[in-house]
Amino acid sequence: MADTTETGYAKPVGVSRLAETNFELKWPQSVRQYSRMVREDAQVKSLIKGVTLPPQRTTWRIDPNGADVARVQLVAEDLRLPVLGDDGSNPVSSSGGHVSWQEHLYWALQSLTYGVMFFEKVYKIVDGRDRLWKLAPRMPDTIAKINIADDGGLESIEQNPRPGARDAKPIVIPVERLLVYVHDPVVQDWTGTSMLRPAYKHWVLKDQLMRLEAQVLERNGMGVPVYTTANPEDREELDRGQKLAAGLRAGSEAGASIPFGAKLEIAGTKGQLVSPREAIDFHNREITKAGLAHVLNLDGKGGSYALAETQLDMFIQSLQTIGEQIATVANKYLIEEMVDIAFDSTGGPYPRLVFDPIGSKKELTAESLSILTNSGVILPDKDLEEEVRRRYSLPPKRPLPNQTEDS
Repeated sequence: MADTTETGYAKPVGVSRLAETNFELKWPQSVRQYSRMVREDAQVKSLIKGVTLPPQRTTWRIDPNGADVARVQLVAEDLRLPVLGDDGSNPVSSSGGHVSWQEHLYWALQSLTYGVMFFEKVYKIVDGRDRLWKLAPRMPDTIAKINIADDGGLESIEQNPRPGARDAKPIVIPVERLLVYVHDPVVQDWTGTSMLRPAYKHWVLKDQLMRLEAQVLERNGMGVPVYTTANPEDREELDRGQKLAAGLRAGSEAGASIPFGAKLEIAGTKGQLVSPREAIDFHNREITKAGLAHVLNLDGKGGSYALAETQLDMFIQSLQTIGEQIATVANKYLIEEMVDIAFDSTGGPYPRLVFDPIGSKKELTAESLSILTNSGVILPDKDLEEEVRRRYSLPPKRPLPNQTEDS
């Protein structure tokens, strides 16, 4: 018989050579930095929206995968998702819990920003079965410690004490009650790597350049006031002139009064003025590359359509991978557990969480609909007619005189 004892370890010991070297980006300091990047920078916000909205936009379903009907129905109800192959005639009911996969997906995708997102699984007995009642986000800024086993597996997390709590002990949540999404792990420390990590230095330099650009415009847009005194020996006049020049600002009522013989002029910049705008645009482009979102850099100034198509295809593939990673974690650590707990069983087959390929949802035009109906791909019926009337703001159908509605 083969020896199945694990002899090695995966838990980082001391300072790992693979660990983050920037103190500001080490957990938990990184949470504040990445939240600032998303909150303060439009390009970073655009990147995050670009990679999180498409997975939310696509349709998620429960694939029966050969599982018993009762198991499929339980999972669909608790996650509020339709069943694959359902024509919509059977609306999804709910066990009364507070879980919605669509809402949960939004928070799960926050792992792209912070590197990891923790959720506490809460069950409640409904009609004699343990049903998933809540998937409560445990936000990164509340996590005080992540406890890891020697084999690299997660043991528990510790949250900071509740604000105002008399008992100042941390709240320990064991791994059995956790659902964890980790993005791009490098070290087995369960903190992951933010998608914004490669964009950090570009964000810092861009911020400095934008401040510099504002100073350049303020200082050189009007020019520099220069005061020449009429009497170089009069120190008081020189001081008054310095104060006048320093306080001079452009405006509809701006003006100055100076002694006879003195001179006040606006000196413009000599030579070529260096603009930081090109450098700012460069860092903007580099920020989007952190998420393979090169398509956000297309400015309509021409270029290769083939290159743009390649960039778009690569971006969609990255989004598809993100969705598959989310689904894999949910299938393995949530849906299988939901079934085993509810039915006091172990072993499959289990229902599976699936989603439509990202980017496959297209808006159907009237011309396309006409082609599909004329070719017999789509058979027009009452529901289709009502949807077409609603979409194109047409009045509701009314029966003609001496004609019933179904005629």
